[in-house]
Amino acid sequence: MTNAFACRFASAFLAATFGFSGFAALHAQQPAAPTRGAQIDMTPASPESVGFSSERLERLHAFIQGVVDKKELSGAVTILARHGKIVDYRTYGVQDFATGVPMAKDTIFRDFSMTKPVTGVAMLILYEEGKWLPTDPISKFIPEFAHLKVYAGLDSTGKMILADPVHPPTMEELMTHTAGFSYGDGVGPVDDLYQKLNIRHAKTFKDMIDGFAQVPLNYQPGTAWRYSLSMDIQGYIVEKLSGQSLPDFMRDHIFAPLGMRDAGFYVPADKRGRFATLYENDGHDGLQPDTSNGSGEGDFLSPPTRPSGGGGLVSTAEDYYRFAQMLLNRGELGGVRILAPSSVRLMDTNHLPPSMLTGEFHVGSQTLRTGLGYGYNCAVAYDPQAADLPDGKNEFFWDGAASTWYWVDPTNDIVFVGMVQRLRGGKPNMEYSTRPLVYQALVDPSK
Repeated sequence: MTNAFACRFASAFLAATFGFSGFAALHAQQPAAPTRGAQIDMTPASPESVGFSSERLERLHAFIQGVVDKKELSGAVTILARHGKIVDYRTYGVQDFATGVPMAKDTIFRDFSMTKPVTGVAMLILYEEGKWLPTDPISKFIPEFAHLKVYAGLDSTGKMILADPVHPPTMEELMTHTAGFSYGDGVGPVDDLYQKLNIRHAKTFKDMIDGFAQVPLNYQPGTAWRYSLSMDIQGYIVEKLSGQSLPDFMRDHIFAPLGMRDAGFYVPADKRGRFATLYENDGHDGLQPDTSNGSGEGDFLSPPTRPSGGGGLVSTAEDYYRFAQMLLNRGELGGVRILAPSSVRLMDTNHLPPSMLTGEFHVGSQTLRTGLGYGYNCAVAYDPQAADLPDGKNEFFWDGAASTWYWVDPTNDIVFVGMVQRLRGGKPNMEYSTRPLVYQALVDPSK
Protein backbone atom coordinates (compact mmCIF):
# COMPACT_ATOMS: atom_id res chain seq x y z
CA MET A 1 0.00 0.00 0.00
CA THR A 2 1.45 3.42 -0.97
CA ASN A 3 1.87 6.15 1.64
CA ALA A 4 -0.71 8.35 -0.11
CA PHE A 5 -3.23 5.50 -0.26
CA ALA A 6 -2.59 4.60 3.37
CA CYS A 7 -3.20 8.19 4.41
CA ARG A 8 -6.49 8.36 2.51
CA PHE A 9 -7.55 4.98 3.93
CA ALA A 10 -6.75 6.07 7.49
CA SER A 11 -8.65 9.32 7.03
CA ALA A 12 -11.70 7.51 5.67
CA PHE A 13 -11.56 4.97 8.50
CA LEU A 14 -11.39 7.67 11.17
CA ALA A 15 -14.22 9.62 9.57
CA ALA A 16 -16.40 6.52 9.45
CA THR A 17 -15.50 5.47 12.97
CA PHE A 18 -15.83 8.77 14.81
CA GLY A 19 -18.27 10.61 12.54
CA PHE A 20 -17.43 13.75 10.59
CA SER A 21 -17.56 16.28 13.41
CA GLY A 22 -15.52 14.13 15.75
CA PHE A 23 -12.92 13.45 13.10
CA ALA A 24 -12.66 17.12 12.21
CA ALA A 25 -12.13 18.06 15.85
CA LEU A 26 -9.51 15.35 16.30
CA HIS A 27 -7.73 16.19 13.08
CA ALA A 28 -7.68 19.92 13.86
CA GLN A 29 -5.14 19.31 16.61
CA GLN A 30 -2.52 17.87 14.29
CA PRO A 31 0.53 20.04 13.50
CA ALA A 32 1.05 21.43 10.05
CA ALA A 33 3.14 19.38 7.67
CA PRO A 34 6.60 20.92 7.15
CA THR A 35 6.73 22.96 3.97
CA ARG A 36 8.67 25.86 2.53
CA GLY A 37 5.75 27.10 0.45
CA ALA A 38 5.92 29.50 -2.46
CA GLN A 39 9.34 31.09 -2.82
CA ILE A 40 9.18 34.86 -3.29
CA ASP A 41 11.66 37.68 -2.73
CA MET A 42 10.69 39.88 0.23
CA THR A 43 13.72 42.17 -0.17
CA PRO A 44 12.53 45.73 -0.84
CA ALA A 45 13.27 47.09 -4.31
CA SER A 46 13.86 50.72 -5.19
CA PRO A 47 10.48 52.53 -5.23
CA GLU A 48 11.58 54.40 -8.36
CA SER A 49 12.07 51.09 -10.21
CA VAL A 50 8.30 50.56 -10.17
CA GLY A 51 7.11 54.14 -10.49
CA PHE A 52 6.99 55.30 -6.85
CA SER A 53 8.78 58.31 -5.40
CA SER A 54 10.91 57.59 -2.34
CA GLU A 55 10.55 61.21 -1.28
CA ARG A 56 6.77 61.12 -1.49
CA LEU A 57 6.56 57.80 0.38
CA GLU A 58 8.03 59.64 3.36
CA ARG A 59 4.60 61.25 3.72
CA LEU A 60 3.15 57.80 4.36
CA HIS A 61 5.86 57.02 6.90
CA ALA A 62 5.43 60.34 8.69
CA PHE A 63 1.67 59.89 8.92
CA ILE A 64 1.83 56.39 10.43
CA GLN A 65 4.66 57.35 12.78
CA GLY A 66 2.65 60.36 13.90
CA VAL A 67 -0.36 58.20 14.78
CA VAL A 68 1.90 55.89 16.78
CA ASP A 69 3.64 58.79 18.51
CA LYS A 70 0.23 60.07 19.67
CA LYS A 71 -0.49 56.59 21.04
CA GLU A 72 -3.57 56.30 18.85
CA LEU A 73 -1.96 53.01 17.84
CA SER A 74 0.60 50.94 19.72
CA GLY A 75 2.38 50.09 16.49
CA ALA A 76 1.99 48.93 12.92
CA VAL A 77 3.52 46.79 10.19
CA THR A 78 2.88 47.78 6.58
CA ILE A 79 3.81 46.24 3.24
CA LEU A 80 3.48 47.94 -0.14
CA ALA A 81 4.26 46.07 -3.36
CA ARG A 82 3.99 46.74 -7.08
CA HIS A 83 4.57 44.32 -9.95
CA GLY A 84 5.28 41.66 -7.35
CA LYS A 85 8.19 43.65 -5.90
CA ILE A 86 8.22 44.87 -2.32
CA VAL A 87 8.44 48.65 -2.44
CA ASP A 88 8.07 49.47 1.24
CA TYR A 89 8.15 47.18 4.31
CA ARG A 90 8.06 49.06 7.62
CA THR A 91 7.51 48.52 11.32
CA TYR A 92 6.39 51.22 13.74
CA GLY A 93 6.03 51.40 17.51
CA VAL A 94 5.63 48.46 19.86
CA GLN A 95 3.52 45.31 19.99
CA ASP A 96 2.83 45.88 23.71
CA PHE A 97 2.93 49.12 25.70
CA ALA A 98 3.68 47.45 29.03
CA THR A 99 6.72 45.48 27.90
CA GLY A 100 7.90 47.85 25.19
CA VAL A 101 8.60 44.91 22.84
CA PRO A 102 9.14 46.54 19.42
CA MET A 103 6.78 45.79 16.61
CA ALA A 104 8.59 43.38 14.27
CA LYS A 105 8.09 42.02 10.79
CA ASP A 106 7.15 38.64 12.29
CA THR A 107 4.68 40.01 14.85
CA ILE A 108 1.44 38.03 14.80
CA PHE A 109 -1.91 39.85 14.55
CA ARG A 110 -5.60 38.99 14.88
CA ASP A 111 -7.05 39.24 11.37
CA PHE A 112 -10.69 39.16 12.48
CA SER A 113 -12.83 39.89 9.38
CA MET A 114 -9.83 39.75 7.07
CA THR A 115 -10.45 36.02 7.54
CA LYS A 116 -13.44 36.38 5.21
CA PRO A 117 -11.50 36.65 1.91
CA VAL A 118 -9.43 33.62 2.95
CA THR A 119 -12.62 31.64 3.53
CA GLY A 120 -13.80 32.87 0.14
CA VAL A 121 -10.70 31.35 -1.46
CA ALA A 122 -11.35 28.08 0.39
CA MET A 123 -14.88 28.07 -1.02
CA LEU A 124 -13.63 28.81 -4.54
CA ILE A 125 -11.14 25.93 -4.36
CA LEU A 126 -14.13 23.66 -3.76
CA TYR A 127 -16.06 25.46 -6.51
CA GLU A 128 -13.25 24.57 -8.91
CA GLU A 129 -13.61 20.94 -7.82
CA GLY A 130 -17.27 20.99 -8.89
CA LYS A 131 -18.57 20.80 -5.31
CA TRP A 132 -21.04 23.72 -5.56
CA LEU A 133 -22.51 26.30 -7.91
CA PRO A 134 -23.55 29.90 -7.18
CA THR A 135 -27.14 29.05 -8.11
CA ASP A 136 -27.36 26.13 -5.66
CA PRO A 137 -29.67 26.65 -2.70
CA ILE A 138 -27.73 26.70 0.56
CA SER A 139 -30.06 23.97 1.81
CA LYS A 140 -28.48 21.59 -0.71
CA PHE A 141 -25.50 21.48 1.66
CA ILE A 142 -27.29 22.35 4.90
CA PRO A 143 -30.62 20.47 4.98
CA GLU A 144 -31.49 22.22 8.26
CA PHE A 145 -32.02 25.38 6.16
CA ALA A 146 -34.67 23.81 3.92
CA HIS A 147 -37.56 25.46 5.75
CA LEU A 148 -36.23 28.88 6.66
CA LYS A 149 -38.82 31.63 6.93
CA VAL A 150 -38.51 35.38 6.35
CA TYR A 151 -39.27 38.07 8.92
CA ALA A 152 -42.18 40.21 7.67
CA GLY A 153 -42.87 42.49 10.62
CA LEU A 154 -44.94 42.26 13.81
CA ASP A 155 -48.66 41.74 14.25
CA SER A 156 -50.86 43.75 16.62
CA THR A 157 -49.82 41.58 19.57
CA GLY A 158 -46.10 42.02 18.90
CA LYS A 159 -45.66 38.52 17.48
CA MET A 160 -43.38 38.07 14.46
CA ILE A 161 -45.07 37.66 11.09
CA LEU A 162 -43.26 35.01 9.06
CA ALA A 163 -43.37 34.57 5.29
CA ASP A 164 -42.02 31.98 2.91
CA PRO A 165 -38.91 33.06 0.97
CA VAL A 166 -39.64 34.06 -2.62
CA HIS A 167 -36.77 31.72 -3.44
CA PRO A 168 -34.47 29.67 -1.23
CA PRO A 169 -31.30 31.63 -0.38
CA THR A 170 -28.50 30.67 -2.76
CA MET A 171 -24.78 30.13 -2.49
CA GLU A 172 -24.11 33.35 -4.42
CA GLU A 173 -26.19 35.22 -1.85
CA LEU A 174 -24.22 33.51 0.92
CA MET A 175 -20.99 34.75 -0.69
CA THR A 176 -22.26 38.35 -0.95
CA HIS A 177 -24.11 38.98 2.38
CA THR A 178 -27.47 39.08 0.57
CA ALA A 179 -28.98 35.78 1.78
CA GLY A 180 -30.82 37.32 4.74
CA PHE A 181 -28.54 36.43 7.66
CA SER A 182 -27.00 38.93 10.11
CA TYR A 183 -24.53 39.04 12.99
CA GLY A 184 -27.30 39.35 15.54
CA ASP A 185 -25.75 42.50 16.97
CA GLY A 186 -28.50 44.91 15.98
CA VAL A 187 -31.86 45.90 17.46
CA GLY A 188 -35.03 44.01 16.63
CA PRO A 189 -36.81 40.72 17.15
CA VAL A 190 -34.65 38.71 14.71
CA ASP A 191 -31.39 39.84 16.24
CA ASP A 192 -32.90 39.25 19.68
CA LEU A 193 -33.27 35.60 18.67
CA TYR A 194 -29.66 35.45 17.47
CA GLN A 195 -28.58 36.64 20.90
CA LYS A 196 -30.96 34.38 22.81
CA LEU A 197 -29.67 31.33 20.92
CA ASN A 198 -26.05 32.55 21.15
CA ILE A 199 -25.55 31.87 17.44
CA ARG A 200 -22.56 34.12 16.93
CA HIS A 201 -20.62 32.52 19.78
CA ALA A 202 -21.84 28.95 19.37
CA LYS A 203 -19.20 26.50 20.58
CA THR A 204 -19.76 23.95 17.82
CA PHE A 205 -20.87 24.04 14.20
CA LYS A 206 -23.89 21.91 15.13
CA ASP A 207 -25.00 24.45 17.71
CA MET A 208 -24.52 27.26 15.19
CA ILE A 209 -26.48 25.54 12.41
CA ASP A 210 -29.25 24.43 14.77
CA GLY A 211 -29.54 28.04 15.94
CA PHE A 212 -29.79 29.43 12.42
CA ALA A 213 -32.50 26.89 11.61
CA GLN A 214 -34.71 28.43 14.32
CA VAL A 215 -34.35 32.06 13.22
CA PRO A 216 -36.08 33.72 10.26
CA LEU A 217 -34.11 35.54 7.59
CA ASN A 218 -33.99 39.31 8.05
CA TYR A 219 -35.31 40.01 4.54
CA GLN A 220 -36.24 38.26 1.33
CA PRO A 221 -33.07 36.71 -0.15
CA GLY A 222 -31.38 38.89 -2.72
CA THR A 223 -33.27 42.09 -1.86
CA ALA A 224 -30.88 43.73 0.62
CA TRP A 225 -27.31 43.62 1.93
CA ARG A 226 -26.44 43.05 5.56
CA TYR A 227 -23.09 42.14 7.05
CA SER A 228 -23.51 38.72 8.54
CA LEU A 229 -22.29 35.36 9.76
CA SER A 230 -22.45 34.08 6.18
CA MET A 231 -18.71 33.35 6.14
CA ASP A 232 -19.02 31.30 9.34
CA ILE A 233 -21.68 29.28 7.51
CA GLN A 234 -19.22 28.94 4.62
CA GLY A 235 -16.66 27.54 7.06
CA TYR A 236 -19.14 24.81 7.96
CA ILE A 237 -19.76 24.09 4.27
CA VAL A 238 -16.00 23.84 3.64
CA GLU A 239 -15.82 21.15 6.31
CA LYS A 240 -18.81 19.25 4.89
CA LEU A 241 -17.63 19.33 1.28
CA SER A 242 -13.96 18.63 1.94
CA GLY A 243 -14.13 16.14 4.82
CA GLN A 244 -11.47 18.17 6.62
CA SER A 245 -11.68 20.62 9.46
CA LEU A 246 -11.57 24.24 8.32
CA PRO A 247 -8.12 24.80 9.90
CA ASP A 248 -6.72 21.71 8.18
CA PHE A 249 -8.25 22.59 4.82
CA MET A 250 -6.84 26.10 4.91
CA ARG A 251 -3.47 24.79 6.07
CA ASP A 252 -3.21 22.19 3.31
CA HIS A 253 -4.70 24.21 0.44
CA ILE A 254 -3.76 27.83 1.24
CA PHE A 255 -1.29 28.41 4.08
CA ALA A 256 1.32 25.73 3.39
CA PRO A 257 1.35 26.17 -0.41
CA LEU A 258 1.72 29.96 -0.09
CA GLY A 259 4.32 29.80 2.68
CA MET A 260 2.05 31.52 5.23
CA ARG A 261 4.08 30.13 8.12
CA ASP A 262 2.28 31.73 11.05
CA ALA A 263 -1.29 31.83 9.71
CA GLY A 264 -3.83 29.78 11.63
CA PHE A 265 -6.71 29.84 14.09
CA TYR A 266 -4.62 30.21 17.23
CA VAL A 267 -1.12 31.14 18.37
CA PRO A 268 0.92 28.15 19.67
CA ALA A 269 2.81 28.58 22.94
CA ASP A 270 6.19 28.87 21.23
CA LYS A 271 5.02 31.87 19.19
CA ARG A 272 3.20 33.89 21.84
CA GLY A 273 6.14 36.22 22.41
CA ARG A 274 5.39 37.52 18.90
CA PHE A 275 1.63 37.99 19.47
CA ALA A 276 0.65 41.67 19.46
CA THR A 277 -1.44 42.90 22.39
CA LEU A 278 -5.01 43.82 21.50
CA TYR A 279 -6.14 47.33 22.43
CA GLU A 280 -9.43 49.15 22.01
CA ASN A 281 -10.46 52.74 21.45
CA ASP A 282 -10.94 54.36 24.86
CA GLY A 283 -13.63 56.70 23.57
CA HIS A 284 -11.21 59.59 23.14
CA ASP A 285 -9.22 58.12 20.24
CA GLY A 286 -6.62 56.83 22.67
CA LEU A 287 -6.07 53.21 23.65
CA GLN A 288 -6.86 50.93 26.55
CA PRO A 289 -6.40 47.16 26.86
CA ASP A 290 -9.15 45.14 25.18
CA THR A 291 -12.09 44.40 27.46
CA SER A 292 -14.11 42.25 25.06
CA ASN A 293 -12.17 38.96 25.02
CA GLY A 294 -10.98 39.40 21.49
CA SER A 295 -14.21 40.96 20.18
CA GLY A 296 -15.96 37.76 21.14
CA GLU A 297 -13.57 35.51 19.22
CA GLY A 298 -11.68 34.41 22.33
CA ASP A 299 -8.04 34.71 23.25
CA PHE A 300 -6.61 32.85 20.21
CA LEU A 301 -4.34 30.85 22.54
CA SER A 302 -5.83 27.41 21.89
CA PRO A 303 -7.52 25.62 18.98
CA PRO A 304 -11.16 26.80 18.73
CA THR A 305 -13.98 24.30 19.13
CA ARG A 306 -15.70 26.08 16.23
CA PRO A 307 -13.23 27.79 13.91
CA SER A 308 -14.71 31.02 12.58
CA GLY A 309 -14.57 31.48 8.83
CA GLY A 310 -15.70 35.05 9.39
CA GLY A 311 -13.17 36.23 11.94
CA GLY A 312 -10.97 33.52 13.44
CA LEU A 313 -7.56 33.84 11.79
CA VAL A 314 -4.24 35.18 13.00
CA SER A 315 -1.27 35.94 10.76
CA THR A 316 1.77 38.11 10.24
CA ALA A 317 1.76 40.98 7.76
CA GLU A 318 3.92 38.87 5.43
CA ASP A 319 1.50 35.95 5.65
CA TYR A 320 -1.36 38.15 4.55
CA TYR A 321 0.75 39.82 1.90
CA ARG A 322 1.48 36.43 0.35
CA PHE A 323 -2.25 35.71 0.26
CA ALA A 324 -3.08 39.11 -1.27
CA GLN A 325 -0.27 38.90 -3.84
CA MET A 326 -1.60 35.50 -4.90
CA LEU A 327 -4.95 37.17 -5.61
CA LEU A 328 -3.29 39.98 -7.55
CA ASN A 329 -1.43 37.35 -9.58
CA ARG A 330 -4.79 35.84 -10.48
CA GLY A 331 -4.47 32.82 -8.24
CA GLU A 332 -0.73 32.06 -8.33
CA LEU A 333 2.32 32.85 -6.22
CA GLY A 334 5.92 31.76 -6.75
CA GLY A 335 4.92 29.05 -9.18
CA VAL A 336 2.20 27.69 -6.86
CA ARG A 337 -1.34 27.98 -8.22
CA ILE A 338 -4.22 28.15 -5.75
CA LEU A 339 -7.05 29.29 -8.06
CA ALA A 340 -7.70 29.85 -11.75
CA PRO A 341 -7.89 33.49 -12.91
CA SER A 342 -11.60 33.05 -13.66
CA SER A 343 -12.28 32.15 -10.02
CA VAL A 344 -10.44 35.22 -8.72
CA ARG A 345 -12.68 37.31 -10.98
CA LEU A 346 -15.65 36.12 -8.94
CA MET A 347 -14.06 37.85 -5.95
CA ASP A 348 -13.18 41.14 -7.65
CA THR A 349 -16.41 41.59 -9.61
CA ASN A 350 -19.31 43.49 -8.10
CA HIS A 351 -22.32 41.20 -7.71
CA LEU A 352 -24.76 43.75 -6.27
CA PRO A 353 -27.44 45.59 -8.28
CA PRO A 354 -27.60 49.41 -8.35
CA SER A 355 -30.53 49.30 -5.92
CA MET A 356 -28.14 48.19 -3.17
CA LEU A 357 -25.47 50.79 -3.97
CA THR A 358 -27.24 53.86 -2.63
CA GLY A 359 -25.41 54.40 0.66
CA GLU A 360 -28.16 52.62 2.58
CA PHE A 361 -26.06 49.56 3.37
CA HIS A 362 -22.85 49.81 5.35
CA VAL A 363 -20.71 48.27 8.06
CA GLY A 364 -18.02 50.07 10.01
CA SER A 365 -16.26 52.48 7.67
CA GLN A 366 -17.42 50.66 4.53
CA THR A 367 -20.46 52.12 2.77
CA LEU A 368 -21.80 50.50 -0.39
CA ARG A 369 -22.41 53.20 -2.98
CA THR A 370 -22.07 54.03 -6.64
CA GLY A 371 -18.67 52.70 -7.67
CA LEU A 372 -18.21 50.55 -4.55
CA GLY A 373 -19.96 47.19 -4.42
CA TYR A 374 -19.31 43.71 -3.14
CA GLY A 375 -17.85 40.58 -4.74
CA TYR A 376 -17.30 37.19 -3.13
CA ASN A 377 -16.27 37.81 0.49
CA CYS A 378 -14.79 41.27 -0.14
CA ALA A 379 -15.64 44.77 -1.29
CA VAL A 380 -14.95 45.88 -4.89
CA ALA A 381 -14.22 49.41 -6.11
CA TYR A 382 -15.48 48.77 -9.64
CA ASP A 383 -15.49 52.53 -10.36
CA PRO A 384 -13.19 54.04 -7.72
CA GLN A 385 -13.43 57.62 -8.93
CA ALA A 386 -17.23 57.51 -8.65
CA ALA A 387 -16.70 56.22 -5.09
CA ASP A 388 -14.22 59.05 -4.35
CA LEU A 389 -11.26 56.68 -4.10
CA PRO A 390 -7.79 57.12 -5.69
CA ASP A 391 -7.35 53.41 -6.44
CA GLY A 392 -7.44 51.59 -9.76
CA LYS A 393 -10.54 50.03 -11.28
CA ASN A 394 -11.74 46.76 -9.75
CA GLU A 395 -9.57 47.14 -6.67
CA PHE A 396 -10.82 44.72 -4.00
CA PHE A 397 -10.29 44.83 -0.28
CA TRP A 398 -11.55 44.35 3.23
CA ASP A 399 -10.62 45.21 6.80
CA GLY A 400 -10.77 43.64 10.26
CA ALA A 401 -12.31 44.57 13.58
CA ALA A 402 -8.89 45.45 15.01
CA SER A 403 -8.41 48.03 12.19
CA THR A 404 -6.22 45.78 10.00
CA TRP A 405 -6.65 46.40 6.30
CA TYR A 406 -5.49 45.36 2.84
CA TRP A 407 -6.23 46.14 -0.76
CA VAL A 408 -5.45 44.54 -4.12
CA ASP A 409 -5.37 46.90 -7.11
CA PRO A 410 -5.17 44.94 -10.38
CA THR A 411 -5.17 48.06 -12.56
CA ASN A 412 -2.05 49.54 -10.97
CA ASP A 413 -0.66 46.11 -9.97
CA ILE A 414 -0.45 47.14 -6.30
CA VAL A 415 -0.89 45.29 -3.00
CA PHE A 416 -1.01 47.05 0.35
CA VAL A 417 -1.29 45.37 3.76
CA GLY A 418 -1.57 47.22 7.07
CA MET A 419 -1.52 45.43 10.41
CA VAL A 420 -2.45 47.13 13.70
CA GLN A 421 -4.50 46.03 16.75
CA ARG A 422 -7.14 48.63 17.70
CA LEU A 423 -10.74 47.57 18.27
CA ARG A 424 -13.85 49.74 18.11
CA GLY A 425 -12.76 52.22 15.52
CA GLY A 426 -10.93 55.32 16.61
CA LYS A 427 -9.26 58.05 14.63
CA PRO A 428 -7.68 58.32 12.24
CA ASN A 429 -9.15 55.68 9.95
CA MET A 430 -5.95 53.99 8.84
CA GLU A 431 -7.35 52.26 5.77
CA TYR A 432 -8.81 55.35 4.14
CA SER A 433 -6.07 57.70 5.35
CA THR A 434 -3.28 55.63 3.81
CA ARG A 435 -4.86 55.28 0.36
CA PRO A 436 -4.12 58.83 -0.87
CA LEU A 437 -0.71 58.70 0.79
CA VAL A 438 0.18 55.62 -1.26
CA TYR A 439 -1.23 56.85 -4.57
CA GLN A 440 0.24 60.36 -4.33
CA ALA A 441 3.61 58.60 -4.28
CA LEU A 442 2.88 56.69 -7.51
CA VAL A 443 4.28 59.33 -9.84
CA ASP A 444 4.95 57.15 -12.89
CA PRO A 445 2.22 54.50 -13.26
CA SER A 446 3.59 53.54 -16.69
CA LYS A 447 6.67 51.88 -15.15
